[in-house]
Amino acid sequence: MDPLVVLVLCLSCLLILSAWRQRSGRGKLPPGPTPLPIIGNILQIDVKDISKSLSNFSKVYGPVFTVYFGMNPTVVLHGYEAVKEALIDMGEEFSGRGSHPVIDRISKGHGIIFSNGKRWKETRRFSLMTLRNLGMGKRTIEDRVQEEARCLVEELRKTNASPCDPTFFLCCATCNVICSIMFQNRFDYKDQNFLNLMEKISENNKYLSSPWMQICNNFPFLINYVPGLMNKFFKNTAYVKNYILERVKEHQESLDIHNPRDFVDCFLIKMEQEKHKQHLEFTFENVVITALDLFEAGTETTSTTLRYGLLLLLKHPEVTAKVQEEIERVVGRHRSPCMQDRSHMPYTDAVVHEIQRYIDLVPTNAPHAVTCDIKFRNYFIPKGTTVLTSLTSVLHDDKEFPNPELFDPGHFLDESGNFKKSDYFMPFSAGKRICVGEGLARMELFLFLTTILQNCTLKSLVDPKDLNITSIFNGLMYVPLSYQLCFIPV
Repeated sequence: MDPLVVLVLCLSCLLILSAWRQRSGRGKLPPGPTPLPIIGNILQIDVKDISKSLSNFSKVYGPVFTVYFGMNPTVVLHGYEAVKEALIDMGEEFSGRGSHPVIDRISKGHGIIFSNGKRWKETRRFSLMTLRNLGMGKRTIEDRVQEEARCLVEELRKTNASPCDPTFFLCCATCNVICSIMFQNRFDYKDQNFLNLMEKISENNKYLSSPWMQICNNFPFLINYVPGLMNKFFKNTAYVKNYILERVKEHQESLDIHNPRDFVDCFLIKMEQEKHKQHLEFTFENVVITALDLFEAGTETTSTTLRYGLLLLLKHPEVTAKVQEEIERVVGRHRSPCMQDRSHMPYTDAVVHEIQRYIDLVPTNAPHAVTCDIKFRNYFIPKGTTVLTSLTSVLHDDKEFPNPELFDPGHFLDESGNFKKSDYFMPFSAGKRICVGEGLARMELFLFLTTILQNCTLKSLVDPKDLNITSIFNGLMYVPLSYQLCFIPV
């Protein structure tokens, strides 16, 4: 048979199969835009601002609707009520992790972020407990963050008040916090091994955000057809995994089960305790991927939030002045800020919350999946269906946050100037898949920002009114445009 005829027949069968699959599921799933065979709704979605596209769909189809990224349906939840009902009220049913074919090739079901089932539950429970208890009575995580905040300020002083892009310094600081928690010690910002590690992590985050990576995740069969990108990504990942594994082996040789020094020691002790079980969840592979998850998630997200936060403070000098006045009054200049100070600094606390609300860092959250066949608002969602939750629709709800497009710390202050909590504050997601590092990230944001403002005055290179605070969507997160500022010692 003519090869061209074979190709046409194969494509025709594929189109028919795709159309049949999509049509057969649409009567049960929530409504949504009509998908095209194979490519789904991809042509109706602005890949440069997916969140805006989903918001537009919600105006037509309501708070629960279905879109197709390729041939597979994705249920989208838009608005606080739908997101809360799924992630909190039906937390167990929506606790699965949606498929990410590229990452799945690396993690193979291990770690915290992209694992599922019993392994995910046990690894998550252990990680939360370890991060909570690490250093009790010895060197706490807060001590480590405070030390890094002081080191960060010293590096900023070395700029001699010259214009600089803060990206490198903030990435070093957040990466060093993870290193300290995982491996006990931090690194000098010029240490070549440390710089190599950061470079690989940063490159991979850029690769994950690239359009090609998004395409490969929706059409996994293409992964083998973009060898340049994938080879670089997998090579970087192998470098970081090997680095972590070497450090784990070093820890194993010097391990004192009665005196754990860091996260890796605690994991190794757990491995020893569980080694007689028939099904092992605590293995070398799992500790490496868990550490990789913490590095990948804990470095870029927090450093980007800090970078965006400094830009917003430059844009709003009146806000910065109030924060510095509160720091002067509560902390002074002769000691480092600590987490106990936060309860006495409602305005600063409100500013940190408003930074996270305003920047809407991860607009569509990491993909969830339903763990069983469920009925949700009279719709049937089959087990394994991917679910996207619009965090934008919650963080920018105009009833909870009047004028949500404006940066206003008053969103988190009551009439008396006291800090006001909000159930709509979900930058870390919510429910059973809420970010494991939430407590650490909150601590870093508060301590880094207050320590910087305690020791430095921020100076913009242009009139604050002319600063561009518009974000761009890089495929995973909203990030600010590159900018420079001067850190003037006080």
